[in-house]
Amino acid sequence: MAVTPIVPPGAPGIPARWTSSAKSGVGTAFSAKSPLWFTISHGILNEIYYPRLDSACTRDMELIVTGPDGYFSEEKRDAAHTIAPFEDGVPGYRLTNTATDGAYRIEKRIITDPKRPVLLQEIAFVALKASAADYHVYALLAPHLVNAGMGNTAWAGEYKGQRMLFATGRGGSLALVSSLPWRACSAGYVGFSDGWQQLQNGGALDPSCQRAQDGNVALTGEIGFSADATTALLALGFGASPEEAADLALASLKQGFEPARKAYIENWRKFQARLEKLDRHTASGLNIYRVSTGVLASHLSVARPGAAVASLSIPWGFNKGDDDLGGYHLVWPRDLVETAGGFLAAGDGKQALQILTYLRSIQQPDGHWPQNAWSDGTAYWPGIQMDECAFPLLLADALRRTGHLPRARLADFLAMIESAASYIVRNGPVTGEDRWEEDAGYSPFTLAVEIAALLAAADMLDVVGKNEPANYLRETADCWNDQVERWTYVTGTQLCAEIGVSGYYVRIAPPDDAGAAAPKDGFVPIKNRPPGDTEKPAEAIISPDALALVRFGLRAADDPRIVGTVKAVDALLLCDLPQGPVWYRYTSDGYGEHEDGAPFDGTGRGRAWPLLTGERAHYELAAGRKEKATRLLESFERSAGIGGLLPEQVWDAPDMPDRELWLGKPSGSAMPLVWAHAEHIKLLRSLRDGAVFDMPPQGVERYIQGKTSSPLRIWRFNNKIRSIPAGKVLRVELSAPGVVHWSSDKWLTIQDHKTGENAFGVHLVDLPVAELEPGDTLVFTFFWPDAMRWENVDFSVGIDAS
Repeated sequence: MAVTPIVPPGAPGIPARWTSSAKSGVGTAFSAKSPLWFTISHGILNEIYYPRLDSACTRDMELIVTGPDGYFSEEKRDAAHTIAPFEDGVPGYRLTNTATDGAYRIEKRIITDPKRPVLLQEIAFVALKASAADYHVYALLAPHLVNAGMGNTAWAGEYKGQRMLFATGRGGSLALVSSLPWRACSAGYVGFSDGWQQLQNGGALDPSCQRAQDGNVALTGEIGFSADATTALLALGFGASPEEAADLALASLKQGFEPARKAYIENWRKFQARLEKLDRHTASGLNIYRVSTGVLASHLSVARPGAAVASLSIPWGFNKGDDDLGGYHLVWPRDLVETAGGFLAAGDGKQALQILTYLRSIQQPDGHWPQNAWSDGTAYWPGIQMDECAFPLLLADALRRTGHLPRARLADFLAMIESAASYIVRNGPVTGEDRWEEDAGYSPFTLAVEIAALLAAADMLDVVGKNEPANYLRETADCWNDQVERWTYVTGTQLCAEIGVSGYYVRIAPPDDAGAAAPKDGFVPIKNRPPGDTEKPAEAIISPDALALVRFGLRAADDPRIVGTVKAVDALLLCDLPQGPVWYRYTSDGYGEHEDGAPFDGTGRGRAWPLLTGERAHYELAAGRKEKATRLLESFERSAGIGGLLPEQVWDAPDMPDRELWLGKPSGSAMPLVWAHAEHIKLLRSLRDGAVFDMPPQGVERYIQGKTSSPLRIWRFNNKIRSIPAGKVLRVELSAPGVVHWSSDKWLTIQDHKTGENAFGVHLVDLPVAELEPGDTLVFTFFWPDAMRWENVDFSVGIDAS
C-alpha cells in the first residue's frame, strides 16, 4: 500500500549541537584520493570531515536496537564499549559494543576507503539472549553539512536502483548505502520526528516521513539483518552533489571491505616503517608511541600539504552549536610547529619541512602569523601572539641543524625568516596575547620563544652571509634576555613568605602605559571568570610557563630563580591524581568545567593539563633527573583515554558519572590534543637521547655557558623604557627616519643624532650615555625630517645604579 509522504513534524528541529569531544579514535586513509577524516567515541562514529579536515559534515552515526515487548536500546548509551586498532600505528578500528543488559553484541570495523572519500563500517549483530530475528537494528545518522547542524536537508530515496539515504547542505552532500537492503527508512527533524523519537515513542519508523527540509535533520534506516545475514557493510560517501556521493558509495560497496582494509593498512605501515623506533607499550597493550604518531599524521591536510589542525574535536561539543564554527579543527601556528617537532623527533624530517613550507605560504605580509586559521590560510581569530610569530623560526633552524634544510634550500625560506624576524624586533617583546590566547604583556614563555627565535634567525642569516643583520638580531636578543627578570620576576611577596622562596617568575606582567612591565603592582585580567572575579595582581598569578626559559636554553635548570619558581608552581598548581602529578595552567584559570561539572560555557574552572606533565618531564631531564622524567612520562601516558588518545584536560574532582567525569580521566575538553601527542613523542626521543630534543643550542651557548650580557637598552614608542642601568648605551629605534634631539643636563647642552636604517626597516641610533652617573636623567625629543616637524613631546630616561 502506497504511503503519502508528509512533512515530518517539528521543523526545523531543536537547536543543533555537536557531540562529545572525548574521542577514543581518529583516522584517515592517508591518501590524497580520500580527503576524509573520522572520529570515534562511545563506540560510534562522531564527526566525519570532508573535503577538508576543518569541515565537519556529520554529528554522529549510531545503531538503535529494538525488540519484543517495547525493547529499545541505544548502543552509545546502553552498551559497554571496547576499541582496538587493527595493529600498532594503524588507525583503523575494531569496536565491540556489548549491551549492558546482555541482550546483544555489535562488532564493527571502521576505515575510510583509500581510493575515494567513503567511510566504511562493517557491522556484525549478535543476539545474546533471544533470536536475531526478534531484533530490529537501525542506523541513525545526523548530518551536519558543512560545520553546521541547521540548514540541512535529508531524504530517503533511490539511486541506480538502490535504496539510499541522502543529505545535502552548504555545498556538500552525503549518501549512505548498505550491502543488506534497507528496510524501513525515514527522515525527520531532531528532537521531534527523527528516527530516535519514532522508535522510542512508536516502536517503528513512520514510512510517511521521507524528507526533512532545511533544518536540524536525521536519517534512519533499518539494516536488513536476518538469520542468514548477520554482517552488513555500510558505505557513507561524500561529494559535491548527492549523485556524486552516491556513485562513490556504490563504488566502495561493490569493491568490498577487504580490499580497502588491505590498502588502508599498507598506507599506514609505510608511514610507520620510516619512523624512529621509539615504541612503547602501555599495560593495556597499546603501543602508545604509534598511537601518537598516528594522531599527528591523522590531523594532516590533503589539500594543503603541511597544514594540520589542533584537534579533530569540538571541546564540550554536546553544549556547542552552529555559532562555535571553528572548534579546534583550525590551524594554530604554535600547535603546528609543535606538531612539526613531533614529526622531527619521530624521524620524519620531510613532513616537518612540509609544515614549514605551509607556514611560509600563510605568513602575513607584515611578517606575522595569524592567531589561528582555516587550513586554506584564511585567518579566523584576529589576535596576535608573538610566540606564534617566533616559533616558525625555531622550526626552520631545527631543520637546518638536523640536515633537512641545507644552505641551498635555506635560501628558499630567507624572505620568510627575515620578515618574521623583522616583525618580532619591531613589535616585541610585549605580546598581544600569551600562549593561552588570553592576556597581553610580558610573558616568560613568549619572551623565551622570541629570544631563542632571534638567535636562531641570526645563525641562519650568518649561513647566507648576512652578518650585519644577524648581529642586530643578537643584540636585540641580548638586550631582551637581560631584562626578563625585570619584566617578569618578583621578590618579597606574600607568596614568597608563605612558601619559603626569595622570588619567582609570574605568569604574565602587563605593560603600563609607558610600555614598562609592572609585575609588582600591575593587575592581570583573568579570562573565563565570572564578572567581579576577573582582575588579579600579576604577582599572585604563576604558571609553569616560566619553565620555557629552560626549555629554550635561556636559563639553567638549577638557576635559583627557576628553582624557586618550580617550588611555587608545585605549591599552587600541582594536582595529585591517580595517574600521578598533573599541573594546572595558571592560578585562577577559568577554562574548564564548572564546579558542578557543567560544561565550560565562557566561564568555569581550569582543570589539570597532561601536556604540562610532559613539559615538566622535559625540565626534569634538563636538570639531570632522568628517573623522575621517566616517572612523569608514565603519568603523562596514564592520562590518556580508552584508545590511548591524550586529552587537553583531565578531571580533578570526585567522580560525577552522570556527567561522564571521573577523577584523573579526560574531561570534556579537546581530545585528542595533537600538541600533547607531539610533546609525548618529543619526550620519548629526549629520554632515549638523554637530552631535551628541541632545546635550541644558541641560548645555552650564549647565556648559560658564555654569560653574555647586553651593553645597551632599547627605547621604542611601543616600549618606552623609563630607566637604564648606569654604563649602558641607549639605543633609540624608530619606524621612520628621525633626529634624536637630546640632553643630559636639563637642556643646558644639546646633542642631535640622526638615525640610520637597518636591514629590517628599523631606524636606529645609539646614544653615547654610558658615562652618565646614577641619578642623571636623559631628556629627548624627535625631529622628523620627512614631515619637517617636531614631535613636541619630551621623553625621559633615568640612569639607575648598575
